[in-house]
Amino acid sequence: MNRGLLLRFENLVQLHGVCRQLSTLSSREVCGAQWKPVQLSAHPVGSLLYPQLWPKHRLISAALSQCRYLATKEETKKKRKKIPQTRGEVEIRQKMTVEELAQAMGKDIDHIYEALLYTDINLDSVEPDSILWEDHIKMIVQKSGMKYKSAKLKEEKERKNTDAVKRPPADPAVLTPRPPVVTILGHVDHGKTTLLDSLRKTQVASMEAGGITQHIGAFIVHMPSGEKITFLDTPGHAAFSAMRARGTNVTDIVILVVAAEDGVMEQTIESIQHAKNAGVPLILAINKCDKPEADPERVKKELLAHDVVCEEFGGDVQAVNISALKGENLMVLAEATVALAEVLELKADATGQVEGTIIESRKDKGKGPLTTAIIQRGTLKKGCVLVAGKTWAKVRFLFDENGKAVDAASPGTPVEIMGWKESPSAGDEILEVESEQRAQEVVAWRTYVEQQEKMKKDLEVIEAKQREHRLEYEKKQQKLAHLTWRQRKAVLYKANKHLMFSRPKERTEMDENTLSLIVKGDVDGSVEAILNILDSYDCEDECKLDIVYFGMGDISENDINLAEAFNGVIFGFSVKANESMKKLADKKGIKIKLHNIIYKLVEDLKDELNSRLPPAVVETPIGEASVLDTFSVTVGKNKIPVAGCRVHKGLLDRKMKFKLIRNRDVVWKGYLSSLKHHKDDVQVIKTGMDCGLSLDKNLEFSIGDEIICYEEKEVQQTTSWDPGF
Repeated sequence: MNRGLLLRFENLVQLHGVCRQLSTLSSREVCGAQWKPVQLSAHPVGSLLYPQLWPKHRLISAALSQCRYLATKEETKKKRKKIPQTRGEVEIRQKMTVEELAQAMGKDIDHIYEALLYTDINLDSVEPDSILWEDHIKMIVQKSGMKYKSAKLKEEKERKNTDAVKRPPADPAVLTPRPPVVTILGHVDHGKTTLLDSLRKTQVASMEAGGITQHIGAFIVHMPSGEKITFLDTPGHAAFSAMRARGTNVTDIVILVVAAEDGVMEQTIESIQHAKNAGVPLILAINKCDKPEADPERVKKELLAHDVVCEEFGGDVQAVNISALKGENLMVLAEATVALAEVLELKADATGQVEGTIIESRKDKGKGPLTTAIIQRGTLKKGCVLVAGKTWAKVRFLFDENGKAVDAASPGTPVEIMGWKESPSAGDEILEVESEQRAQEVVAWRTYVEQQEKMKKDLEVIEAKQREHRLEYEKKQQKLAHLTWRQRKAVLYKANKHLMFSRPKERTEMDENTLSLIVKGDVDGSVEAILNILDSYDCEDECKLDIVYFGMGDISENDINLAEAFNGVIFGFSVKANESMKKLADKKGIKIKLHNIIYKLVEDLKDELNSRLPPAVVETPIGEASVLDTFSVTVGKNKIPVAGCRVHKGLLDRKMKFKLIRNRDVVWKGYLSSLKHHKDDVQVIKTGMDCGLSLDKNLEFSIGDEIICYEEKEVQQTTSWDPGF
């Protein structure tokens, strides 16, 4: 007998004897008896059924030890019960998630999934945080042999609106003149940055990649007469449409740059539309007039079709012929801008709390989040507490367009702000508040509002999905209408049972033809432009595109770790990766693709998508033959159909694949079982020769059938995605 079992049996017998002796003690006083403990080694197991009397103190201690052992065993059993089994009623409420229902019932999530097999819910779309309908909740509780009761609704107090708002319009008496904010708009490479370069006497254009401005730059130009003009230089590339729209929203005047030799182009029309939407007046600058093929009059006539009427045609748009590269007529353009600004009587309130708009946002390794902003009201100084979007800042430093520290920024002035907790988005409104505590209240309120809106949208999507599944369920029920309810439940369970082995809560491996991206840009507007391009991706059936992370700043170790975890690729725009990051990426096999020109980044992205596509199999015909006669031969006990053919094009190679075409339909594909010429087995039949052939499948031939010999080659596919430029 097993030693362990023997010891346990002995303990039970001892306990039995102890209990008998305790009952004897309770009925009479035992004084003179001699108590001796049982020696297990001296007595066989059978003798333990009649144990000798033990001393009283040993008897009691043995009993207590057994009680302690049993108590400890019961406690261990209780600890093993991880999930308490709820009996009786389960408190339910509307919009419970799968996880919440499992906790309320005292069950694990697997139990809920199994109960859902009897419903119309598609388990592929169910997650632990998925919201269940009330009738499904009740059904699950009932299927589990429990009763339900509705929870008392708690009235949620309406949260007080603590958002910051603009001040009321200022008294006209306190308004003072301010510099005009002028935005330069136009098509790619029509000379916008060169125009600003000539006005500022700097070399901005030579620093830009490919001569194309990649993000907004804000500058002040000082005129010889003493006036100041704030210029915004916007990108001309198609990808930066949103940034051009932002530029017009904060501007007073738009200078539309059109190349004299190219005329009106796609982004020219878009720029005109932006100006009209913002209600901003235009000044036409016809650039590159020094070129022999320049035709300014053609440009003016083309613009008439877009409701841009120059003064010489009876309109109100000033037109100036310039050469930005040679500096011709630039002062005439500047004077036209100043004259229009005087007509507009641009004034602002330089007192009170600051209001402005963020033009661009970026991250600096030493300074942290930085933003370029246009001040529209008040005077910004160091120490001011600002709110923009869902972040805030206590201004630590202010910089002008040349990177020099300044003490204050008045209305109409571009300034770079340092001190943000997080990077706000380009286009966000800046508002000054009284204190840091007030700023935190504003950010908390805006975050709360965004969460509520997101929950509302998520709920709408969930309800739409559930309606869709309910319709599918009703269609299935109609098909099963002739069955009894027990038979219907059994059919539904059998149909859905396989889904239990692939529940959504279990993580699945990433699909091979999925491209995971980490996108990094120099400024917020650049990242936004790239994301807008990626939003236009509509070829999910070819290769899935998954944006794992996006942000501003140079390539970091975190980016490489993310790319490794998701088997992704890092795309950087106007950012850098230092040597240590490059070595780390090489070690982990991560691709880092850095670009300074947007269309080259898109081309590289398309190449990466192409590399993820499975190769396409292309059939190349080698030879063609016609069936002239049919007969059969006997091999053993089997009759094999044979086709008598004549090759009329190319050659038939037995090693290659063949297909049988009848009435323009492919009847069969595969390899030949035999190929003969004058009863001899051959490998190749050339043009004009007759042959007999049989297939690897016993198919009957018909006179007039076509036999095609072809070769299969794998060809790399290319994505059909067109980003639009």
